[in-house]
Amino acid sequence: MAISGDVLRDFSPEVVGEFHVLAVDDSFVDRKVIERLLKFTSCKVTVVESGTRALQYLGLDGDTSSIGFDGVKVNMIMTDYSMPGMTGYELLKKIKESSVFREIPVVVMSSENILTRIDSCLEEGAEEFLLKPVKLSDVKRLTDFILRGEGKQVGGKRSQKRSRSDDFVSSLSTSCSSCDLSSPSPSEISSKKSRL
Repeated sequence: MAISGDVLRDFSPEVVGEFHVLAVDDSFVDRKVIERLLKFTSCKVTVVESGTRALQYLGLDGDTSSIGFDGVKVNMIMTDYSMPGMTGYELLKKIKESSVFREIPVVVMSSENILTRIDSCLEEGAEEFLLKPVKLSDVKRLTDFILRGEGKQVGGKRSQKRSRSDDFVSSLSTSCSSCDLSSPSPSEISSKKSRL
């Protein structure tokens, strides 16, 4: 749910109809890949080639001839980070500043694994930061997560965003499923010392 002043707007697929994703990427090839992956998961997809075009599509560019909210029903926005003109980070900030669209999950994608970039996007409100090439499993996980409405209650509003600690615990349990993470007993420590 998104709150715009006193007006309550629901972006859930049950209200909107089908799950609609706005994909933003300056690379034609990457746009086609994202579009196909999303369509494979039964999403309606709108692709645009820049942050400026995305703002125009959402009606956030200040132009009265733009489509605007009444003509747009978007459940998620996926944007590339590195684009000429307006970066994905700048687009994210504009969306999160909007009283109408701030509750829509935004996923930032990049082929560069730069931790400061990832952290700034997550701190600014990105739902997720994906490394390219984006895989079908990434898209399915995101759409399933959002469709299930999983999230945490934050200040009276439902937040779709997963916490980074959830991701850490989840990745730790996945990558270390065969690891023994329990603390060794004193007898185990002494037996290991005696073998040295």
